[in-house]
Amino acid sequence: MLRPVHLTVVASVFGLVFLGELPDKTMFSSLVLAARGRPGPVWIGAAAAFAIHVVLAVSIGVGLFHLLPRSGVDALAAALFFGGAVYSWLARNSSGEDIEVAPSSAVRMALTAGVVIFVAEWGDLTQIITADLALRYHSPLSVGVGALAALWLVAGLAVLLGPRLLAVLSPHHARVVGAVVFLVLAGVTAYQAAS
Repeated sequence: MLRPVHLTVVASVFGLVFLGELPDKTMFSSLVLAARGRPGPVWIGAAAAFAIHVVLAVSIGVGLFHLLPRSGVDALAAALFFGGAVYSWLARNSSGEDIEVAPSSAVRMALTAGVVIFVAEWGDLTQIITADLALRYHSPLSVGVGALAALWLVAGLAVLLGPRLLAVLSPHHARVVGAVVFLVLAGVTAYQAAS
């Protein structure tokens, strides 16, 4: 049975996933694909790929919660947040990936975007964060709604704003802020695991 949606969990997850996805390669992939074709089909393909990944990440998080004791859950969550901080810090100077794709039809564009995002998102920081938050909050529906809303919004911003977004968004600064946020979360969670 599904638990009700908790708006505080949705908001927390939304903020963390949004922050983690902004400077991410999948956001830049969406931006590049939309610049080469029609934004609507690119967003549809990206949205479908993100939906599949959110379901997988939430399922993994919930599964781990049932396998581990509470202190193990907190220790794993702290380690994942710390890993997210390290990943964000190390990636702070990298740029988006160039993607050379020129599909013609809307269906082909959506499929191309879906495949590119689906492949790029495996083991991605936001997928790990989503699994971690599902593990931590014990509210899979709330985590899924928050994560999916954040991912869909980032993809929407990428396809609608395109190059204007790159002029305003500094991937370096977004990754540094993300690293600091995840490091704080790792510390708080580690403290809870030790208590």
